[in-house]
Amino acid sequence: MITIAVDCMGGDHGLSVTLPACEAFLRAHPDAALLLVGQPDAIRGQTGLLANPRCTLVAASEVVAMDDPVEVALRRKKDSSMRVAIAQVKDGHAMAAVSAGNTGALMAIARYVLKTIVGIDRPAIASELPNQTGGSTMMLDLGANVDCTPQHLLQFAVMGSALVSALTGREQPTVGLLNIGEEVIKGSDIIKQSGELLRNAGAAGDINFYGNVEGNDIFKGTVDLVVCDGFVGNVALKTSEGLASMIGNFLREEFSRNILRKFAALLAYRVLTSFKNRMDHRRYNGAALLGLRGLVFKSHGSADAFAFQRALERAYDAARHDLLQRVQSRIAHAAPLLTGALEASGSATA
Repeated sequence: MITIAVDCMGGDHGLSVTLPACEAFLRAHPDAALLLVGQPDAIRGQTGLLANPRCTLVAASEVVAMDDPVEVALRRKKDSSMRVAIAQVKDGHAMAAVSAGNTGALMAIARYVLKTIVGIDRPAIASELPNQTGGSTMMLDLGANVDCTPQHLLQFAVMGSALVSALTGREQPTVGLLNIGEEVIKGSDIIKQSGELLRNAGAAGDINFYGNVEGNDIFKGTVDLVVCDGFVGNVALKTSEGLASMIGNFLREEFSRNILRKFAALLAYRVLTSFKNRMDHRRYNGAALLGLRGLVFKSHGSADAFAFQRALERAYDAARHDLLQRVQSRIAHAAPLLTGALEASGSATA
């Protein structure tokens, strides 16, 4: 059994989304079990899931609100559904945890409870963005680390490669460094230094480095994995989500206008609908918090039941394909290069 701990209380919609998603997930995955973490009376009152032998209720008396400061979530709400779900992973009761709660709080609690893998300074958020090949491009960081050093980007590349390998079966996924141009001489000093580290990692066999990529390469599917800092990654993620929403709004508006506009919209409907579905961020919901000594996945806070189920499936796939062991193995293989990069950084700072 692949056992996943679910923060049932988290997100904008809480139980009204998480419980239907859990029910659908269990129907689709007979080899999976769920730990439903949250307030017992509330969960019992909204679902019959507990009659399922593959469901277990784990009590938590508190809830981390979407607007709770990190300090409150970490220091004051020690019995929150988010923290208890992550603790199930630490204690070995679950192979992964999933939450739609406050991103900052989730990252802080996960890092505090699980700690980081040796050789990793900062966990990163990784998720997929749709591309024109019909597949997706993995990207990190998507918002956990706004200011990154070249050493952090190297760590992201190693961890992200393990994630892509676990989810797709490609043992040597291609890695691109997001830049304002493909040429080595372009970009900020940090990007240039990052490029040098990634080229060295490629030469050592730690990653399959393609080179610099530009923003349009994300959606072209030029590489399997795109590495960037959290500020740039989050902007790209929100842009992708906004594009799908814009297409949907366009279709609704055109069908509400005069007969000629309706007819024109009808002719383009199938193509635009197909594009909208491909760009639908709900299909790609479920971001991995990489670099921790346990698997934690973040669902979008506003996710509906379909999207939250996708996050559960991401966690299930990662656990089934031993993502944690793959990350640890790749980090261990790259340890000499990672250590050398950190020492060089320390010398430069001194």
